[in-house]
Amino acid sequence: MIWKSLFFIVYVFQTIFCLNEIRWCTVSENESKKCNDMKASFAEAKIVPSLSCVAGTSSLNCIKTVQDNLADAVMLSGILTYKAGRWYNLKPVVGEVYDQGAGTSYYAVAVVKKNSTITINTLKGTKSCHTGYEKTSGWNVPIGFLIDSGRMSSVACDIPKGVSEFFSESCVPGAEKFQYSSLCDLCRGDNSTANQCGQDKYQDYDGAFRCLVDGGDVAFVKHSTVLDNSDGKNSASWTKDILSSDYQLLCRDGTRADVTEWKRCNLARVPAHAVVVRSDVDGSLIYKMLHEGQQKFNSPSSGFKMFDSAAYNGINLLFRDATIEFRTISNQTYQSWLGDEFLQAMTGIDCDLDKLQKPLRWCTLSTEEIWKCGDMAIAFKNQSLNPSIQCVSANNQEDCMRMIQQKEVDAVTLDGGDIYTAGKTYGLVPAAAESYPDIAPDNYYAVAVVKKSPQDSFTFHELKGRKSCHTGYMRSAGWNIPIGLLTKRGLIRPEGCNIVKAVGDFFSESCVPGANQKEFPSKLCQLCNGDGKGNNKCESSDKEQYYGYSGAFRCLIERGDVAFVKHSTVFENCDGNNTNEWTKKCKSSDFQLLCPNGARAEVTQYADCNWAQVPAHAVMVRPEMNIHALFGLLDKAQVYYGSKNSSKFQMFDSSQYSKKDLIFKDSTNMIVPVKEKKSYEQWLGREYIETIEGFQCSSSKAITPVNAVLLLISNILLIKFCA
Repeated sequence: MIWKSLFFIVYVFQTIFCLNEIRWCTVSENESKKCNDMKASFAEAKIVPSLSCVAGTSSLNCIKTVQDNLADAVMLSGILTYKAGRWYNLKPVVGEVYDQGAGTSYYAVAVVKKNSTITINTLKGTKSCHTGYEKTSGWNVPIGFLIDSGRMSSVACDIPKGVSEFFSESCVPGAEKFQYSSLCDLCRGDNSTANQCGQDKYQDYDGAFRCLVDGGDVAFVKHSTVLDNSDGKNSASWTKDILSSDYQLLCRDGTRADVTEWKRCNLARVPAHAVVVRSDVDGSLIYKMLHEGQQKFNSPSSGFKMFDSAAYNGINLLFRDATIEFRTISNQTYQSWLGDEFLQAMTGIDCDLDKLQKPLRWCTLSTEEIWKCGDMAIAFKNQSLNPSIQCVSANNQEDCMRMIQQKEVDAVTLDGGDIYTAGKTYGLVPAAAESYPDIAPDNYYAVAVVKKSPQDSFTFHELKGRKSCHTGYMRSAGWNIPIGLLTKRGLIRPEGCNIVKAVGDFFSESCVPGANQKEFPSKLCQLCNGDGKGNNKCESSDKEQYYGYSGAFRCLIERGDVAFVKHSTVFENCDGNNTNEWTKKCKSSDFQLLCPNGARAEVTQYADCNWAQVPAHAVMVRPEMNIHALFGLLDKAQVYYGSKNSSKFQMFDSSQYSKKDLIFKDSTNMIVPVKEKKSYEQWLGREYIETIEGFQCSSSKAITPVNAVLLLISNILLIKFCA
């Protein structure tokens, strides 16, 4: 076994350090001609490693050719570098440098007239000017940013349709192939033809800015466009009276800035083109070859010119003609080279219909929930919303997490405690979230509800010995927050890490659905009722009558002294808002809240009397799934089914199924994007995670030492093979 490891190490080191020929992939016939001339010139100049040329059919074809070890290198734009890194595990090793005052990059900006009031947050409904369809600064970066930040959505990867619905009118040269007229409404054709939206006078950087000058509201261009076409720097007649001071840039944070402040106020730094290779190819050899080549073949007197494509009837062949030199890339990951902001935009625009999960399999936890899910699938289909929904049953939340990880289902809505488990244990990520009215959109309040009683007005400090009702084990409002706070305040005092025993000792009886585990105290399930017939007691599902928010509140009404729920639970179940038998006599005025300061408050005072603000529930998926496509589906669906007054299917109402909070919480008023909170840590926040981790014990694990002898032998073999 050791010798197999040695031979593998030798092979890898040979590949990385002993490469004697670079196979360059070309994307066109003209590029192949230039590549072969470069090969001959490099050979004559005795540049090593030597160069050979592999004919590809397109940039994507070359990416696959490099991945399959049929070629070693290809020069790619930023978005293609993103695709090569994310989908094909390639790495950038050498970047081009342009003489633009920004090194290996330029900046994509959004320009508006200074006398307008538009910000990046109020772009919806405006008239937009783009350099061209799928152009970096004019389309990929701004549209990707708007989608990734949740300001714009699209259904089933139909990004052009999403753009047509977001802006009132646009000029997107090259978008004439789509059947969305608003994408071309602002275009004017060129001087010789009425080919509106094809060869248009508003295409490219200068054209998009001219579109803004002539009547648009925003132009998506590069950082130098306004300065190149104002203050007398351009002799074209349309620029005659243009002053750069009459225009401003839209910043990502909602502010605006002068057009000279593009380094601070932009949508993204657009990285230069980069040479991309497999992970086993040594980038320093690529740089050595190109650097020696540019020194010999980058002058007017040289026969072959690396940065000139005129002799081959083209532009930007192999390298961009504006390149002045090459720069080695030190951190050879596509994420580092592209930068956070450009990467964010590419994530938003990267929506391949072939990679879209079809159908989208939703995980359900009860008979009633699968009924509602089935109705949701039919409703979505009636509006031609894609991908279609398929409903799959599971026993509990953790079963859903496991099934998503194993690709048996795709999505489930979870609360904060379960989001932590889903992210930490199963590697899932948030794709969309619930928003609740009257409070911060990403949060709700955890409260402790008690009966109003003049004879027994116990307080926060007098909870010991009471009968407690919880939404479920490790649920946010029902367990993590209250038990965490009671422990922090010293009322619950666990010995070592035995939190559940300490909770069992603190309350006289409890119902904690999901605590029916053999090592847990039986008192945690003593108050539970199961299905009312002696079955399913203390299960973490609707089969337990006291499960969830409404279940914990029912437990309080029928048996308990305190219920740990969310701020809206009382209102959702009392005053005629729930028609179930157990709520018939329920009045919200009969209940109060326990405040952590020792006071009591009315249930309407949850903003001042709560135990914590809790992260909103989120839809969790596998990290490779397209979260923007899922949000786009739900965002469009709530246009039809998000209203409580809808006579058809209602996404945020479970009353017709005689249950509460099925698929989504009934208190949800809309589905919102996760924006920059794309991991479970970002969504939950450090404070909430520390609360959860405060319950857990860490155990040290043995660290396996590195086999120093094997490492030494591999180094000796490296010297032998490369000598």
